Amino acid sequence: MTFVLWFTGLPCSGKSSIAKLLKKEIPNLEILDGDILVKELKLDDWSRNSRINHSEKVAKMANSFLDQGIPVCVAKISPFEEMRIAAKNIMKEHQFFEVFVDAPIEICEKRDVKGMYKEARNGKLENFCGVNEKFEIPKNPDLILNTEKSSIENNIEQIMNFLKSKNLVNI
Repeated sequence: MTFVLWFTGLPCSGKSSIAKLLKKEIPNLEILDGDILVKELKLDDWSRNSRINHSEKVAKMANSFLDQGIPVCVAKISPFEEMRIAAKNIMKEHQFFEVFVDAPIEICEKRDVKGMYKEARNGKLENFCGVNEKFEIPKNPDLILNTEKSSIENNIEQIMNFLKSKNLVNI
């Protein structure tokens, strides 16, 4: 069965790291990483409208994989509730699970090897989620992964148990 796991969370919350490790558990899983897709799908700027349009492109790309029977993990900040709802609607023919990758902003800043939070706090980076752009915490995510208090391995186990409970994987 195909499904999409749509990881949402602050920058440096652990979305990409979890997705990469999850691929070892689900070898046919296609990962669509927001950091990479920003370049490939040409995000023009970090305005709300550009982010929403970009997210819709990513959702359509994910839907194409799902239509081919390939499960997908999208690791994308997706800061606005409306963009996550739009993504879910694009993939309404498939099982869509919103996964909130939760970490406090202080932890995310400590993990930030690129210095993006510092640049945003110094006014050099506009519309940066968590600093000068709001991140809307999901109201009813299907799964919450706490990357501050749980190890990445525990988060992977939580995902696999969730998918098993939905009869989407055998472990």
